[in-house]
Amino acid sequence: MAEPILYSFCRCPYAMRARMALHISGVEKEHREVVLRDKPAAMLEVSPKGTVPVLVTDDGAVLEESLDIMRWALGKNDPEGWLDRQDAELLQATDGPFKHHLDRYKYYTRYEDADPLEHRAQCLDHLKRLNDRLVGQPNLCGEQRGFADIAIFPFVRQCANHDRDWFGSAGIANVAAWLERHVTSDLFAAIMTKYPKWEPEAA
Repeated sequence: MAEPILYSFCRCPYAMRARMALHISGVEKEHREVVLRDKPAAMLEVSPKGTVPVLVTDDGAVLEESLDIMRWALGKNDPEGWLDRQDAELLQATDGPFKHHLDRYKYYTRYEDADPLEHRAQCLDHLKRLNDRLVGQPNLCGEQRGFADIAIFPFVRQCANHDRDWFGSAGIANVAAWLERHVTSDLFAAIMTKYPKWEPEAA
């Protein structure tokens, strides 16, 4: 059977978490790096919505959501037991309200009448919740990193990178330390390899 095909974009946080799950699982795949302003026809053919990541599995199924890709990969092999450390409510709060406010904080010019400081304050409420979860434990669901950490930290990284001075002075030291451990991990380094834009082979 053919290897799974992953359409990805290096800096996309959704793609990051999918790549980390695929990497830790050891699933072999073909990586196709996408330039979002010039999406390949092969990707749009299998996933017309045109967002990354997209995984075409070895049996031809198309997975268009990053959490589904994570669960598929870990269902194949989960050497660190990530699936045992999920938190559905926390994931929903991150992918839903937090991401809503993060977009309007970071990309406020794209949204009519968006007040970036108001949206930053809403982001901080969620970060404080994560900070409380990290009292007395290094990860969101205990001692070991798990699904929740890997699914959430790429978005916290995005928020932190937008204004490092603000993030560093926001009173969320537990989150800052947790984020630093994950962004400096061997796992994160391994999935941030730069790939050239994928081009289909000429007929």
